[in-house]
Amino acid sequence: MKGNPEERAVLLGEYIARTGATVRAAADRFGISKSTVHKDITSRLRHLDPELFRRAQTVLERNKAERHLRGGAATRKKYAHPS
Repeated sequence: MKGNPEERAVLLGEYIARTGATVRAAADRFGISKSTVHKDITSRLRHLDPELFRRAQTVLERNKAERHLRGGAATRKKYAHPS
């Protein structure tokens, strides 16, 4: 999803706030890099729509705090022995 970075930032913010998506999931959904998602949310969206920025940032902070749990679950699943 190329095009206007300001529009993309707003769309990303709405998507993340609505779905609770991670940066990686949002990047995959919009066909852009994780660093672009991060830049759009932290830099562009902050100035374009402060309320939407706050909601999206809350989701991203929660995801960051939970990432060690998701990683542990993925490792357990990878090495699980069939019963």
